[in-house]
Amino acid sequence: MLSGDDPGVWWVTCFAVDRQYRRSGVGAALLQSAVAFARDHGATAVEAHPVDGAGLTAARVAGSALYTGTMAMFTAAGFVEVGRTYPTRPVMRLSL
Repeated sequence: MLSGDDPGVWWVTCFAVDRQYRRSGVGAALLQSAVAFARDHGATAVEAHPVDGAGLTAARVAGSALYTGTMAMFTAAGFVEVGRTYPTRPVMRLSL
């Protein structure tokens, strides 16, 4: 089920991580903190539109293309896929 107009569903929209700190767990820590903040403020679920890196065709993907996070990062945090807006854009949800 997609959030639609459900005020209890919060969204994680993007991550800003300096190049020198990428791939070091900073994004996962930001996601964990965002989920905790949402939970502490009454959210019933958190959703996002990360990038499914497995579906990308380029050998190397620019960091700027991954600003919404990766599907793998959200899966590791307990999110599940609930839909797709594009072949490489899953809608991920974590029920709280």
